[in-house]
Amino acid sequence: MGMGIGGGVFGLVHAVILLVVSFFVLSAAIKSDSKGLKAFGYVIVALLWICALLVFSKGIVGKRCVMMDKMNRIADTMDKKPGNMPMAR
Repeated sequence: MGMGIGGGVFGLVHAVILLVVSFFVLSAAIKSDSKGLKAFGYVIVALLWICALLVFSKGIVGKRCVMMDKMNRIADTMDKKPGNMPMAR
């Protein structure tokens, strides 16, 4: 079961958060004087960009919500229990 349009929005929000964090890591890496720390910063930025791309692509292409699937399974099992019949008025 898909989430519809909301899945892309949530993917976009998480991707933007990762990109904002990567911006601050990149700015700190550029200002660093140590070559090792600068290289480490660039590696972290590259990994954050890859993660943002994966999150964004999963949000746009996948449009699945794991929690919604889990809630639907729980609701299905509750409907099958014998004591969960609606009461007549």
